[in-house]
Amino acid sequence: MRRTGTAVALSLAAVTGCAQGAPVPDATVTVTATATAPASPADAEPSSPQAPGDTPAGTAVKACELLPKEDAEAVVKTPLEAGVEHPGTSPGCTYNGPVTGPSAQVEMYLGDGAKKFYDIDRELGHKFTPVTGVGDEAYAEDNAVFFRKSTTWVAIRLVRLNDPAENSEPLQQLARKVAERL
Repeated sequence: MRRTGTAVALSLAAVTGCAQGAPVPDATVTVTATATAPASPADAEPSSPQAPGDTPAGTAVKACELLPKEDAEAVVKTPLEAGVEHPGTSPGCTYNGPVTGPSAQVEMYLGDGAKKFYDIDRELGHKFTPVTGVGDEAYAEDNAVFFRKSTTWVAIRLVRLNDPAENSEPLQQLARKVAERL
């Protein structure tokens, strides 16, 4: 499989190199690529080892199961719509407040997206406080908590129109529950 891709790349490089080096009369170039499966398991690319706490390939994490609607509603103290699992390879769950109000939202991100969210807030100079009893390490800022359990990072963020200090302890309790389920 790798040899076919290399041959196609070299063919394309040769065709484009000729076109750049000298004028070429009008011509049509057709490139055909064939992908084949490895002949034996020994020819296959080695897979990376599974890190503890990671999700096996092909297994989708159900973030809304880690953060049930009832727990999200308890933190924001208002009814929320059903949770929406984030699409793609970045697992997460979002609960929105009803369109009739009040304004409320609970978001949870898992994995690389959660870690990136934390890193960006650090780079922006946000004030963080350590949180105890949540995973292997945890930090809180206004209306958000970030924690790591084994190799998995989690970010939980609230959107509310109140004093963020009112949300600090309930948000940390929610993070503890999620960490226990992870």
